[in-house]
This record gives sequence, C-alpha cells and structure tokens, in this order.
Amino acid sequence: MSVESPGRYVGGEKNQIIKPIDDKMVRTVFCFPDIYEIGMSNLALQILYKVLNGPEWSSCERAFSPWPDMDKKMRENDIPLYSLETRSPVNEFDVVAFSLGYEMCFTNVLQILDLGRIPFYSKDRTEDDPIVVAGGPVTCNLEPMADFFDAAFIGEGEEVDLEFTALIKKYKDEGKKDRKALLRELSKIEGVYVPSLYTPEYVNGKFKGFKAEDGAPLTVKKRIIKDLDSVEYPVKPVVPNNNVVHDRAYLELFRGCIRGCRFCQAGYLYRPVREKSAKTLCEQGIKIMRNTGYDDLGLLSLSTSDYTGLPELTDGLLKDFEDKHESLSLPSLRIDNFALELMEKASKTRKTGLTFAPEAGTQRLRDVINKGINEEDIMSSLKLAFEGGWTTVKLYFMLGLPTETMEDVEGIADLALKIEKLYFDTMRELGSKPRKPEITVSTSMFIPKPFTPFQWEDQNTKEEFLEKQSRLRDLLRKHRNIRYIWHDVETSCWEGIYARGDRRLCPVILEGYKAGSIFDAWDQFFDYGKWSDILEKHGLKWEDYTRGWSPDDPLPWDLIDVGVTKAFLKRERDNAYNEKITPNCREKCSGCGAVCYKAGICP
Repeated sequence: MSVESPGRYVGGEKNQIIKPIDDKMVRTVFCFPDIYEIGMSNLALQILYKVLNGPEWSSCERAFSPWPDMDKKMRENDIPLYSLETRSPVNEFDVVAFSLGYEMCFTNVLQILDLGRIPFYSKDRTEDDPIVVAGGPVTCNLEPMADFFDAAFIGEGEEVDLEFTALIKKYKDEGKKDRKALLRELSKIEGVYVPSLYTPEYVNGKFKGFKAEDGAPLTVKKRIIKDLDSVEYPVKPVVPNNNVVHDRAYLELFRGCIRGCRFCQAGYLYRPVREKSAKTLCEQGIKIMRNTGYDDLGLLSLSTSDYTGLPELTDGLLKDFEDKHESLSLPSLRIDNFALELMEKASKTRKTGLTFAPEAGTQRLRDVINKGINEEDIMSSLKLAFEGGWTTVKLYFMLGLPTETMEDVEGIADLALKIEKLYFDTMRELGSKPRKPEITVSTSMFIPKPFTPFQWEDQNTKEEFLEKQSRLRDLLRKHRNIRYIWHDVETSCWEGIYARGDRRLCPVILEGYKAGSIFDAWDQFFDYGKWSDILEKHGLKWEDYTRGWSPDDPLPWDLIDVGVTKAFLKRERDNAYNEKITPNCREKCSGCGAVCYKAGICP
C-alpha cells in the first residue's frame, strides 16, 4: 500500500486464466512494456492471452512495467518481476514475450529484463534463460533493439505464436538443451525473425546490408490471418482491476485499410483488408458485453466507416443494447463517408464526442498525403453532425509533413475557424439556441516510418516543429470555443531516431536505461538532453537517422517483407510530390504487392 495504484500488481481480475504450474507445459509470460493501465487497453494482449491459453500444453500469464515507485520497492526488497496469475518470476518461464506497439517503450523492455533477472543481450543468455521474443508493429524495424531479442514475430500472431511454442514444446519433450540450434529451427517458421542470424554491415558509417548466417532466410515474410472469422477472439477478456486508458469492451471489425494515406505505417503493414462477417461480430459483441459488464462497446479498426457490413452490424448490436444503457463508440471515422444515419444509430443510446482526422489544413497538402478528402467533404459532414445534435468535435492534424509550408500550418487554424462558424450558422438555420461548441485541434509531429512512401524523407528539426506549433498557438489563442493541444516535440524528435534506427543504437539504449531512463513515452520522464549526450558519446548524431535517404539506399528493414513492395512505395512517393491522388483499394487496385497473400480484398 506504499505505492501508487497497488491494483496494478495484484491480479485476480474477472476472466483471468490460471493454469497449474507444470514443467511439461510451455509457459509464456506476456510482458507489456508500460504500466498496467496502458497494457490492459491493448487488444493484442487480450487476443494472444486467449490463444496461448488454448492448448492444454500451453499457458500464458501477464506482467507489466512497474511504475518508478514500485520499481524502487522491488529493488530495495530484492523482489523479482513476477506474473500476475501465479506470482512466478518472469525468468522461470519458457518464453518472455513483449508486445511492442510504440518505439518509446524500448527502455521499459530493458527494465522488465533487468527486474526479471534475465541478461540484456541475447548472446549472453544460457540454456537456463527464457527465449525472449517481440511482436507488434515495431518489429517491422526491430534493429535498434535487435541485440536484446532472441526472436521476433513479423505480422499477426494468432497462428505463428502457437507454431513457435509447439516447436519449443518439442525441444522440451526431447530434452534438448542447445539454444542456438533451437533459434535456427525457430527461424525456419515463416514470420519468425532471429536477429542473431544476421550480421549488419556498414561502410563509412552508413548501413549497407545484412549477411545471413546458418541458412537463415534472406527475407522474413510477414504472417497474416486470412480468415478472421475462423480464429480465436476473446469474448471473455480479462476485466482490469483499475480504470484503464480505454475503459470499454472492444470489437475488431477488420484488419488493414483501403485508403493508403502515405504517412500511415499501419495502413501498409496490415494489408490486405480482411473483414469479419457482421454475423460473427454481432455474436461476439453481445457475448463480450455479457461477460464483462461494460456498458460501452468500441468498434475497432483503422477506418470504421469503411466496414462494408456496418449497417447490419450496428442494427444488430443496438437492437440488443436497447433498454440496457449500453452504447457504441465509433472511432476512426472517415469524414467523406460519415452518414447522419450512422450518427443517429449511435445516439439512440448515448452521444459522445466525434473525432475526425483531416491531417492537413490545406487541400494541396491533403493531396500530397493521399488523404482523399476535400474541404467540402469536411464541412458537409460536420454540418450533418451539428444538425444531429453533436457539439463536441476533435480534429487531428500533423505538423512537419513532406512539402509542408507555413501556409499549410496556418490552414489548420483557418479550417478550425470555419468549423466554428459552421456550427453557429447551422444552429441559426435550425432556429436553436446554440450551446457552446467544444472544438479541439490536436497536432502531432510527422515521423517518417518504415514501409510507407515517406520512409526516405527528412524529419523536421526540433526548431522547425516548435516554430510551427508557436504559429498555430498564436492563431488560435483568442478563440474561446477552440482548444489547441499538441504533442511534445522532443519526444517526437527522438522517436524519429528509433523509427529508422539500426543496431548501432542498441548500446545507446542500454546506456540510457542504466542512466535511469524508463517510461520515455511519458513526457515527465523523457530527458532529450541526456539522450543526445549519450548518442554523441557513441559517435552518432540525430541527423544520421532523421535527415532522410535516397530511394536507392539499402535500409535496415529491407530484410523484412510485409507484402508491400519497395517499387510501389517509390511510385507513391513520386505521386506525393506530384500531388496526385491514388484511388482506394475498392475503387482500383494500385498493385502494392499485397495480392501475394490472396486474402480479403486481394483474392
């Protein structure tokens, strides 16, 4: 009781799964490198927890990064990091599995290894240590952390996780103790990347490629689930003890995105688009609400209104929700196909705020990023929303996009003011006494990410980002109905290094951790100056990773195959500079390469 929020560390939640400790089983501890409230909002954790607890020979438990107060207490009292289900130290498991959803959690991975009494470097682990693996979108470029992981899953994990643990089970049953031989065997599973089997080569301080060893594949191909209806989905998810960040039940509609926004890594990593049937979703949604006690169900996808069965799904769910004080949350809506009918369906239960993402303030820049909407789409859709009774709107934008000028930045303020005027004009037309609208403008920093058409681009400097933030703040300061919030610039600058980094960053990250850096995703803990000094000490500069590449340069993530070809990304980059829109996948196939999976929208 001497630490903040002790409920993070006790387990015992509704729907948790506890299996007996048995040396014949393959025991996995799923580690989330952030606090409990963040990790328990992660759908991948809930899905894979269910999957890995499915076979009788496999068990899965959970562990999270302790907050600094608990970290201190554990070290003072010589308490190793333990799982919530059986209180087992994490180094007693066969597999220690991390979900990497964002790069700024890297030092928290090292915190978990350290508290779990597991050697940091893969090369230093013995036959008695667990196999340390990573999954999640960040594994598409794991190189800044590659030396710390024995293996990584590329793509979706429902099938590959069980294949991986089945091979470990085979080794255990046969009494084998050759860790290197096991890693070589694991590398033969499609979608499994074993970093120790690849040696990076550098010439004059620039990455030039990898040398594969011990018969390792020259490329590691992403795994996907072709039929989402056929795989496990947690209809009895673990219900957290605490109020978590996204405190609701979730229903995953589909994976992938038809749109092709050129800055969006997820839109390329999760291709091709594969939908669940509305029938399956209705059944799952109703079961989840009954099994958890939540009163809010979120429909989860990269672009919810692009789900083709949305009318049937919402009708089925809302019919069941009537008179039960249950509601639907509809995030990730596209402005161009947002309908009053859909808003009215959701408002039968409870109105919540609306969130839209124009991303850029001018039409020119929206065309550069392939957003595929114009100002008329934005204004007509918001007019429908205001007519339907909505007064709270949040607008997401990015600063620092390729080709952005200060005129584009000022366009964000212009658009917000037009939306404010639209609200009051609409209220006058309806003859209604207007309530005060709540319009929030939120800006994040553009960070070039692997496997996007902008993966070669320069990132704005700290000074450029701050100048743009300041200009926007000045333009919006006097408008009481408009609130401006922004993401921390220094964190974004450092994330840009991680996003396109290589293995030379491994010792940098370890030294940063040993110097006290954890929870870098939290602004109050991140120390940009300290990190810059450590980077310089290792003979590296911010510019080495953020000032861009030529499209012909080898990239640290070239050995990963996500199905989207580099040739396609280059074409999209050219289209961006020509301000040319690429049609969405349902309008016309643009030949991105995802057809190789012969699934979903790409049969």
